[in-house]
Amino acid sequence: MKLTRVRAHDGHVRVGVVEDDGIHVLNGVTDILDLLTSGHATLVEAAEAAGRTGEVLAPEDITYLAPLATPPTVRDFYAFEQHVKAGRAWRGLEMDPDWYRIPVFYFSNPYATVGSGDIRIAPGSRQFDFELEVAAVLGGHGRDVTPDEAEPLIAGFCILNDWSARDLQKREMTLSMGPVKGKDTATGLGPWLVTPDELAPYKEGNGYKLRMRCEVNGKQYSDALWSDVHWSFAEMISYASRGTEVRPGDVIGSGTCGTGCINELSRTHGEASYPFLTSGDEVTATIEGLGSLTNRIVATPAPARLRPDTV
Repeated sequence: MKLTRVRAHDGHVRVGVVEDDGIHVLNGVTDILDLLTSGHATLVEAAEAAGRTGEVLAPEDITYLAPLATPPTVRDFYAFEQHVKAGRAWRGLEMDPDWYRIPVFYFSNPYATVGSGDIRIAPGSRQFDFELEVAAVLGGHGRDVTPDEAEPLIAGFCILNDWSARDLQKREMTLSMGPVKGKDTATGLGPWLVTPDELAPYKEGNGYKLRMRCEVNGKQYSDALWSDVHWSFAEMISYASRGTEVRPGDVIGSGTCGTGCINELSRTHGEASYPFLTSGDEVTATIEGLGSLTNRIVATPAPARLRPDTV
């Protein structure tokens, strides 16, 4: 099943099942998080229990929103080896052996989840970037779970676009803190949430043999396979649950796939070939089986200064 959260032309938010003939609206549901926390064993059962209104929306008559308005948490991992290797290579570093032992992550901003439409550049940034990823959304609780116990907790998958202000990120991280404002402005999720049974035929290695691509203004930037991921979502969820809880609605990001961001491509092939994003650019992230998520980049005012001598 594919479930989506949308805004119709009348301004109302609805949740529906994506079918060939359109989006079949569910009764009284405006957030997929409500289905995930309804107590049903699976997302499919929760949707079927809600029932359909009979209203069918055409894709051209809606705007895709993030499947969850405000996820409880957003953990973003670093699980694709090609991307990590490229990032270390241009700094003259070998791969850290611990990367193969620990599926590291950072916490992102759950208030910043967005679907299709406008993405505002992080205030003060001149190096705004996309990052093509997969997200798993949890439908169950767990604490100190094994990978085998973690797998059934996954309610569905969707595209994740980790919008990143590279210049802000680099400056902050030299102070031995996380990405902070470099990642705080927007996290794209959507266009729908796909239940794991739909992807089962494509299972391969630690992921799925499904192509991941991203285009900027119609030019292909990224091309990768989900199955190239080093850490499985089950392993990432298991690690996330060590000493704490994971809960329904938690978002787990895979990290950027190989070739999945401008920062990697421009460092490898030159910024003239792969310039950072500016106002008016259109970015389309596509993953086979998960759909496409299109966003337009828009400018923002300069940030207010904290003090006269600060940024």
